[in-house]
Amino acid sequence: MTDNQAVNANEVSTEGGKLVISRTFNAPRELIFKVFTQAEHLKHWWGPKGLDLEVAELDLRPGGIFLYSMSTPDGQKMWGKFVYEEIAAPEKLAFFSSFSNPEGGTERPPFAPQFPLQVLNVVTFTEVEGQTTIKLEGGPHNASAEENAFYKGMFESMQQGFGGTFDKLDDYLASL
Repeated sequence: MTDNQAVNANEVSTEGGKLVISRTFNAPRELIFKVFTQAEHLKHWWGPKGLDLEVAELDLRPGGIFLYSMSTPDGQKMWGKFVYEEIAAPEKLAFFSSFSNPEGGTERPPFAPQFPLQVLNVVTFTEVEGQTTIKLEGGPHNASAEENAFYKGMFESMQQGFGGTFDKLDDYLASL
């Protein structure tokens, strides 16, 4: 294991209708925060394994947007966005995530019209002795009962997706 690789597997909980994923990396918090907030880093690791990310816009400020597309090997493209709510470098990020169109308009995902339009994500970065734990907590925002139920039904799939994303982050950190 190199100095920048993950030191444990993902820890997952699903209390209160939220998905909470934590993972500790053997890297300083300032570096982890940087790779979470800069386009030149995000394009290398954000998103599930097997998908390529293209950053269309990143404006890191409250009310700012991170607009991106993810492409499959067969050329299909999905768009997503974050709208930043809180930025407390290097301790915390809070943002609403959504599927979108290329212009940044919020849309339902093509694969699941029952998925909530917005998910509020709070990401904390805690460093102890040079190791940083990322804790990502996400839950539906202003969602209907049907959307909340659908979101809960997606926990296993989302856990796998974020697990792959954190694996990509681990590999990317090792390359720096």
